[in-house]
Amino acid sequence: MAYNAFAKYYDRLMSDCDYTERADYLLGLFDRMGHTPMCMLDLCCGTGSMTVELARRGVDMIGVDMSADMLSVARMKCEAAGVQPLLLCQDAAQLDLYGTVDSAVCTLDSLNHITDYGRFCAVIRNVALFMEPGGYFIFDMNTLYKHEKVLGDNTFVIDDDDLYCVWQNSSDGQYIDIDLDFFCRGDDGRYERASESLTERAYSDDEITDALEAAGFETVDILDDMSLLPPHGRSERQIFIARCVK
Repeated sequence: MAYNAFAKYYDRLMSDCDYTERADYLLGLFDRMGHTPMCMLDLCCGTGSMTVELARRGVDMIGVDMSADMLSVARMKCEAAGVQPLLLCQDAAQLDLYGTVDSAVCTLDSLNHITDYGRFCAVIRNVALFMEPGGYFIFDMNTLYKHEKVLGDNTFVIDDDDLYCVWQNSSDGQYIDIDLDFFCRGDDGRYERASESLTERAYSDDEITDALEAAGFETVDILDDMSLLPPHGRSERQIFIARCVK
């Protein structure tokens, strides 16, 4: 899955995401754990918005993503922001850093895109492999409720000036297939079409915490997204805070 078309339009689709607020929230969670991140992995960093925000706050960042197209956008953002994180084009299941990190994040349901549980567990193990003992891994995941009740078998249309996007979902609850069709108007007034197909999987809390424990993490807390409160029945995204104890 190359995310070629998605990389070009991802930031337009995520324009309602406040990365500044989310970066402050994440650093607040680390502070709540009594942990000051010095060297942090941003796993599945995409176009680098979170990497840039955290680097601006003085954290030594490593951004990893399997899409060269996503990283190309991330590199331009870093240059514009005057920050110099290390950007690596790697599959998360084959993570190979040059040294250890003391913290890691993975945001905006990136791990839901890993639909094979064995592969999911391998990704968690790889994070643990390069995590210093006592380090923290904070990540979020879409919930089964969101897959069933919010995304479901729905179609969404995004009409944004020169970009028109049709987002079609097909879901059995746990898995959701997403078909994206982008129509972008060029300078000559004609529209160019690009398509991307994605699949996400919702995991149970037990599946996630079992993977963490097997990798050498302990689950410190599970929170409702952008909150310090526990999840509830209508939570659409959950935050997992894990401490490396290997």
